[in-house]
Amino acid sequence: MSKHILAVRFSAMGDVAMTVPVIKALLNQNPGLTITFVSRPEFVDFFKGIPRLTYFSADLNVEYKGFAGIIKLFRVLNKAAKYDALADLHDNLRTKLLRKLFRLSGLTYAYIDKGRVDKKLLTRFPDKMLKPLRLTTERYADVFEKIGIRVKLDHQLVKNPQQLTDEILALTGEKTKPWIGIAPFAKHKGKIYPLERTEEVIKLLNNKDLNLFLFGGSLLEEEICLQWQQKYNTVTSLVRRITMEQELALISNLDVMMSMDSAGMHLASLEGIPVVSVWGATHHYAGFLGYGQSESNIVADDIECRPCSIYGNKPCFRKDYACLYNIQPETIVNSLSKFIS
Repeated sequence: MSKHILAVRFSAMGDVAMTVPVIKALLNQNPGLTITFVSRPEFVDFFKGIPRLTYFSADLNVEYKGFAGIIKLFRVLNKAAKYDALADLHDNLRTKLLRKLFRLSGLTYAYIDKGRVDKKLLTRFPDKMLKPLRLTTERYADVFEKIGIRVKLDHQLVKNPQQLTDEILALTGEKTKPWIGIAPFAKHKGKIYPLERTEEVIKLLNNKDLNLFLFGGSLLEEEICLQWQQKYNTVTSLVRRITMEQELALISNLDVMMSMDSAGMHLASLEGIPVVSVWGATHHYAGFLGYGQSESNIVADDIECRPCSIYGNKPCFRKDYACLYNIQPETIVNSLSKFIS
């Protein structure tokens, strides 16, 4: 029996990236299923080449901005196709309004259970309940189960290196030695390994026969990475130099990625690349470990106040970010080295 599901997840980059393996598994295991996925224009490359999927780019900053914009989005989507159900993978104010509008038109829906109560207990101090919570990818799968579509996730990395274009090779050169990606940035300070320590990691790796590629997004991140590129001969900064499609292609050719608990980890997971992930104020028990990634590749300190935050956005009550400063650069290098030896 054929079904057409409308799925919605607006942000953030890592969270949208985590929906991809779930969507792929859904479509592989349910041949009669088609999906229209609604998200921001900048994430379209995550979904390229997925059969029976239509990506709807919703610019929430311009065309579909604010309350009136969501009403307009509902009208456009409702006119574009007939759906059997709505899967809200976000459950924020925008998607709540969107699903209420669809409910008025008679469409059934389900939405994600983010486990907010358990996450509060996980980050409570003292007397935190330090136990693994349900993976976010499994929470996404639960939404589809609620609307009658079963899916089983295998949580396996699938590597499929893409052929690099001449434009990318002009930056990287041909691959003749191990390639390591480094994504040292995150939205919040509580997730970022101190940049002077990251430079120590780069300095140690610079003594090895390999190439290092730096990933980021902002103008400040571009400036920092260019400084490292000028200081270390193995380093190439890719910040603001390639498109998202090119970035994913390059990532697919890495041997390993070093990333914070941030989008870099999830982009590497999309391409089947193992990640040495560095965790500070946050904890993988909250369910945000990259799809298919191994807990054995996590680098973190076990200080008793950690995690103090789900997203790394709370100021450190100790004022010293010991959870990050307690991690030695040599520990990270040792974890990376097992993928290139």
